[in-house]
Amino acid sequence: MEKLDARGLSCPEPVIMIRKAMLSGGERYEMVVDNTAAKENVTRYAQHQGYQVAVTASGGEYTLTMTK
Repeated sequence: MEKLDARGLSCPEPVIMIRKAMLSGGERYEMVVDNTAAKENVTRYAQHQGYQVAVTASGGEYTLTMTK
């Protein structure tokens, strides 16, 4: 599983990060973001790419686990 840290980044940077990572064709990714806009946008992008997304929140941060 590839882990990505997008804390402190504003959109569209987290979406660009996950798009580049997904070009490798991996089955599972984990990304940490710290704002709701990034959480929603990355979730939407991953779902459009055929991934299921599980979100956990902790201390103002969101961990998105994307599985094909």
